[in-house]
Amino acid sequence: MNTAYTKSSLLSLFLVMSVFFSLPNLVLALTPDQVVVIANTRANDSLSLAKYYMQQRAIPAENLIKIRTTWKESCNRQQYQEDIAEPAKKAVQKLQQNKRIRCLVTMYGVPLKIRAPVLDLDDEEQVKQLKKQIRQEQEKLKAAQKIEHSQLKNLIDSLKLQIKLLQQTDTRAAVDSELALVLTDTYPLENWLPNPYFLGFQRQKTFLQRDTVLMVSRLDGPTPDIVRRIIDDSIAVEQKGLQGKAYFDARWARPDPQKKLSGYALYDAAIHKAAELVKQERAMEVLLNDKSALFTAGDCPEAALYCGWYSLSKYIDAFTWVQGAVGFHIASGECATLKQEKSQGWCKRMLEQGVAATIGPVYEPYVQAFPLPDLFFSKLTEGYLTLGETYLISLPFLSWQMVLIGDPLYQPFSPEMIGNSQPTPSKTERNSTL
Repeated sequence: MNTAYTKSSLLSLFLVMSVFFSLPNLVLALTPDQVVVIANTRANDSLSLAKYYMQQRAIPAENLIKIRTTWKESCNRQQYQEDIAEPAKKAVQKLQQNKRIRCLVTMYGVPLKIRAPVLDLDDEEQVKQLKKQIRQEQEKLKAAQKIEHSQLKNLIDSLKLQIKLLQQTDTRAAVDSELALVLTDTYPLENWLPNPYFLGFQRQKTFLQRDTVLMVSRLDGPTPDIVRRIIDDSIAVEQKGLQGKAYFDARWARPDPQKKLSGYALYDAAIHKAAELVKQERAMEVLLNDKSALFTAGDCPEAALYCGWYSLSKYIDAFTWVQGAVGFHIASGECATLKQEKSQGWCKRMLEQGVAATIGPVYEPYVQAFPLPDLFFSKLTEGYLTLGETYLISLPFLSWQMVLIGDPLYQPFSPEMIGNSQPTPSKTERNSTL
């Protein structure tokens, strides 16, 4: 996974990490009438699953948006704009005349990702010639003297950037991540945009305004039966609270807390911190692996929570998932497909094996685009936030690659069951924040 920074420096993010957990509980009180469900009438089971979910969660019937588009997992930008974004925007704006809409749920059968544009013949030929030139410069680099290395590397990087601009790969995105901005009139499609709800950006001005951003979650999976199981498990677990063990799979020993970190090191340290915070928050067994080797088969029975990295598109069957389990694996493209039978991507395989919620990117996201593990798991286990709200405040970027799969109303932990016995805020306090 590339750790390059392509649009916005995350220096400000690192500077405010120390204040994340001193902030008051942010309870947005997402309610069923604020949730809009999007179903694709051209996809088998999409509409029936949408109606089932809405019935189980008491979501008003008028909060259903029916679209008609491709049933394939990917679509082009025109299909997204005309078939998905425009009808969704009109329907949400109409609903908002009488109520506040804060969350969209894309159902099984709604495309998962937006492709880059197809190149014309001239651009294809130009890309071909640039690739040929890169190979030539790489051969020169092998034989060059050390003093020439820097100049040749800069030239190669420049040629790669030209290819990237021609192919417009940075306009690729998750459908859900773009839908979060469906109420935003205009914004750049290249690369990402900082999420104004992300706690790490609370002290800086962002291009996007909060009142134009919606939380988006997806009820999807390899089969309709799995989607129905996600819905049923989420509701069932809320009655008793999520029970089981938490597993965190770092790769290195925890670094000096005074050391400034970025990229992989920052996220590895965040996994360590997540384990510590969950242990403080909940009376559940927490197991942290800080060795270079990942968890292996049989290592993780009764898994309720999980975060780890880095097994690229190769799920490791180390887990026995309990009902309602939540977790994600930090690696590129782990949500590139939920339907391809032979795929071993973590999102697809975790859903097949029993999790109720997971997170992953549809294309290369860069590591810093993932939700911060310590922020995500600490806020989830506090119990005040739903799954959708937790994801929203822990996700750094929008108009990008990340997808949340799960019921956004899912609240797996009750505040009354907090391990450190923090008092439950009053209803007034809960509704007064954000």
